[in-house]
Amino acid sequence: MAEQRVEAVERALKILEVFDAPKEAFTLTELAEATGFYKSTLLRLLASLERFDYVIRRPDGHFSLGHTPARLGRRHRPGLGLATLVQPVLDRLCEQSGETAALFEVRQGLAHCRLVSLPDSSLRHELHPGESWPIGDTDTPEQPLSGGLMLCTAIGEEISGAGGLWLSLSGPNGRLEASRGEALLEAARVRLEASATHNEGVVP
Repeated sequence: MAEQRVEAVERALKILEVFDAPKEAFTLTELAEATGFYKSTLLRLLASLERFDYVIRRPDGHFSLGHTPARLGRRHRPGLGLATLVQPVLDRLCEQSGETAALFEVRQGLAHCRLVSLPDSSLRHELHPGESWPIGDTDTPEQPLSGGLMLCTAIGEEISGAGGLWLSLSGPNGRLEASRGEALLEAARVRLEASATHNEGVVP
């Protein structure tokens, strides 16, 4: 089968790829530099993306992602199988520790929060699915917390068929003890991987 390509579609997708970065908004000049497109070409493509709410042009002239990508992401991520397997483990981890338990996915230098279980305490780490942050060259997706601590442990390929998934526990300093938190995370990881093996794995 011959390769089929639509150049305009690929150019529009290249524009959207620019927004896969910690920076939220870009000028037309910045988009031109990132894509290599002429500004006149960019404006035509951006007009179509804006019409379908993939991008938004702000009053200051900067462009940011529209609501459509987030809407599609909420509808299709995380997978039902992954959520069914992981959420009970997060809920138990949260109950045992009294702290925020979460599942992260790491890709392209960013940590993406996928699932969360929050404790009832008013003093807690507020974290929600869909949040992301850059991890740079660090070995773990731990988010720097002012006055708080985040612990992470990697999950094996039994869960997704590929690496990049992490369990985390986070909370205020003085209440979340590193040694106990690490022990709880390790126990949760073992339970999760054993459950995934029993269920022949889960693809998110």
